[in-house]
Amino acid sequence: MDREKILKAVKEAKALAKPRNFTQSVDLIVNLKELDFTRPENRIRQNVVLPHGRGKDAKIAVIGKGDLAAQAEELGLTVIRQEELDELGKNRKKAKKIANEHDFFIAQADMMPIVGKTLGPVLGPRGKMPQPVPANANLKPIVERLKKTVTINTRDKPSFKVLVGNEKMSDEELAENIEAILNTVAKKYEKGLYHIKSAYTKLTMGPAVPIEK
Repeated sequence: MDREKILKAVKEAKALAKPRNFTQSVDLIVNLKELDFTRPENRIRQNVVLPHGRGKDAKIAVIGKGDLAAQAEELGLTVIRQEELDELGKNRKKAKKIANEHDFFIAQADMMPIVGKTLGPVLGPRGKMPQPVPANANLKPIVERLKKTVTINTRDKPSFKVLVGNEKMSDEELAENIEAILNTVAKKYEKGLYHIKSAYTKLTMGPAVPIEK
């Protein structure tokens, strides 16, 4: 899609949104066409690193012990230790709460089997299975990357909504973030952007504005 048309839609979405006493998020809504979403290969579940970041903090939980857990605490992340994993495996309500409160999970690789048993049934369907890392991994660069990352997830529907920033970001920054999402869709399918039926951008308290093709 043309950058100028994306910019035009971003400007209009900002102008039409009602002012609020909080920083509104900016979302992209994409409707797809001529794809059979009962076929898993047509579904998109992919992380995208936005060039200008999410414009909103990402909540990250680290499942680990020893040095990895200590690093996570230093970085101000949620830490889930082995004894808590056992408890979450028995308490589905608490496991769902943690799954819903966090955007991303990182797990010490040697703990993945127990993560699969205890949290897998909750994280799997939400597309939030942890990224496995070695026990001696440096968490900082992984976390910095995740803090700029959003997830496209169509599940079995021909549409998705994804965060692309906030209203305080410049129009150009938002347009580049939107392009990053659209380029990911284009690379997924043989016919690329042909499969995009329509795309809209909107602020939290504003109407959806179409991006002209």
